[in-house]
Amino acid sequence: MRRKPINGRPVTVAERQRRHREIAVQEAPMTRLEREDLQRLARYREKILKSAARQRSSELMADFEQQAASIYDYDKDEVWKAAMQFATEAAEEARQRVAARSAELGIAENFRPTLNVYWLSRGRDGVKERRNELRRVAKTRIEALEKEAIVKIEVHTAETVTRIIAHGLTSTAAREFLDSLPAVETLMPPLDVEAVRTMLETPKSRYYVFYLNSDEEP
Repeated sequence: MRRKPINGRPVTVAERQRRHREIAVQEAPMTRLEREDLQRLARYREKILKSAARQRSSELMADFEQQAASIYDYDKDEVWKAAMQFATEAAEEARQRVAARSAELGIAENFRPTLNVYWLSRGRDGVKERRNELRRVAKTRIEALEKEAIVKIEVHTAETVTRIIAHGLTSTAAREFLDSLPAVETLMPPLDVEAVRTMLETPKSRYYVFYLNSDEEP
C-alpha cells in the first residue's frame, strides 16, 4: 500500500506512528476517576473564584476611593501655578476697588463686602455630599459586577460538569477545561471615577441611587 503524501512527500514510518498515537489519545475516553476528579476540581475552582470575586470587589472599591481622594495642588504644575498667581493678583486689585467703593458709600469696615480666590484641589468632589453620592454609585456598580461574575462562574461550572458527564470528554479535552475560565480581573474590570461621575449625572442613575437608599417605592 502506498503511503499518503504530506505536503507532496511520502509519510515516513515514524510520522505514521506519531499520527496513530495522536489519534488514539484524542479518541480515548476519560476514565471514571478522571471524570470524578474533574468534577471535584471544577467545584473547588468555583468556590475559590467566588472568594476571589469578593476580594476583587474590595480591591475595586479601594482603588475607587484612592482615585476619588486624589488632590491636585496648584503648585504641582507650572501652568496651574501661573494661573493661580495671576488670579490672586487680579483678586487683590479687585478687593482694593471694592474696599474703596465701600468707603465712599460709608459702609463700616467690619461690614464691607470682599472677595477671594480659592483653589479647589479636588474640584466638585471635594464636597462631602458629592463624595458620598459618588461612593454610593461606585458601591452599587461594584456589587453588580460581583454578582455578574459569580453568575458566570456558576454557569461555567454547570456547563463543565454537564459536558464531563454527558459527552464523555477525552483526556485532552479534560486538560483544556482547566484553563478555559476567564480570570476574575477580566470579568470585573477596574472602575473609573469619570465613568461613575457620568453615571451619577445621568437622571436615571440619580433616581436609581436614590431608590436604593430609600425605604419608599417609586
